[in-house]
Amino acid sequence: MAEATAGPDAELVVEVTVLAQDAVERVVRDHVARGCRTGARTAAREESLREVDVRPQDQQG
Repeated sequence: MAEATAGPDAELVVEVTVLAQDAVERVVRDHVARGCRTGARTAAREESLREVDVRPQDQQG
């Protein structure tokens, strides 16, 4: 069976690929976490807007 050796360039490529995947995973997790918080904040705001007493406005014209 033939043997293959990985030189420093190939090891660097593997390391950069792993670090890039870790960075993407962190960005996605942060995005999901912010999305959940934003959704909760938006829902709370919408509910508070619904609680406001809506009065008919005088027609302009």
